[in-house]
Amino acid sequence: MTDPSSSRRWPRLPFSPWHLLLAPLALLFAVPLIWLGLSSVMSDAEINRFPPALWPSGIHLGGYRFVLGNAMFPRWFANSLIVSAVAVVSNLLLGALGGYAFARMRFGGSRVLLVLMLATMAIPFQLTMIPTFLVMRKLGLVDTLGALIVPSLVTPFAVFLLRQFFLSLPRELEEAAWIDGCSRLRVLFQIVVPLSRPALSTVAVLTFLTTWNDLSWPLIALNHDANYTLQLGLTTFRGQHHTQWSAVMAGNVITVLPVLLAFLAAQKTFVRSITSTGLKG
Repeated sequence: MTDPSSSRRWPRLPFSPWHLLLAPLALLFAVPLIWLGLSSVMSDAEINRFPPALWPSGIHLGGYRFVLGNAMFPRWFANSLIVSAVAVVSNLLLGALGGYAFARMRFGGSRVLLVLMLATMAIPFQLTMIPTFLVMRKLGLVDTLGALIVPSLVTPFAVFLLRQFFLSLPRELEEAAWIDGCSRLRVLFQIVVPLSRPALSTVAVLTFLTTWNDLSWPLIALNHDANYTLQLGLTTFRGQHHTQWSAVMAGNVITVLPVLLAFLAAQKTFVRSITSTGLKG
C-alpha cells in the first residue's frame, strides 16, 4: 500500500523557500537603481514630465555625451580613483599589521588600546571634522588630495575586522613557522595574510565604498574644482546644470558602476568573511 501522506507531500522546490521572500525584497531594493539606469537614457522632457515616464520612449544618450564631454569629469573620476585606491591599499597593510598585533601579541595595555580604538567608531564625524581640518591645515594638505588620503590611511573597523578573522585561524600554523625560524612579519605576510583573503576582500570593498562615496569631508577639505572628487564634482555639476536631469542621471550611473562592480567581484568572499569573524571573540 502506498502511504496516503505521500500523495499530499509538497513538490520539492529547486531553490530555497527563503528565495520566495528574498527575491521580491531584492527587487524592491533594486527599484531605485533600475530607475536611475532608465532615467539616464531618457530625454529631459520625459524626466520632467508629470506624471513621470516609467519607460524611455527610446535610447537617448545625450546625457552621457554631455557628462563625458565635460572637461572636468575625467579629472574628478581620476581623483576619486586615486584616493580610493590609496585608502584601500593602506587599510589592507596597516589594518593587517594592527589586527595581527591585537590578535596574537600580548603587551601592556593592549586590551585598553583595543577598547579605546573601538570607542572611536562611536564618535560621529561631526565631532572630528574640525580637529581633522586643523591638523590637515597644519600639515599644509588643505585643498589637496592628501587631505582626503591621510585621514583614511587606516580605520578602526579594518583593524577590528582583521583581528577577529586572525583569531579564527589556528595558532598551530604560526607556531610551526616560528619553529622553522620565521619572524612575526614573515609569518604574517606569508602564512596569515594568504589565509585571510575573505577578510581582506571585505576590508577592501568596504573601504572602497566608503571612500568613493564620501561627500562630507571632500566638501570641507577641498576648494579648487581641479581637486574635486567625483561625488563633490557631481554636486557642483548638478547645481550648474539643474535643468539637464539626463546628464545628472548619467553622471550618477557612471559613479555607481565601479561600486557595483567592486561589490559583485567580492560578494562571495564578503559573506565568508562576515561568517568567519564571528567565530571567536
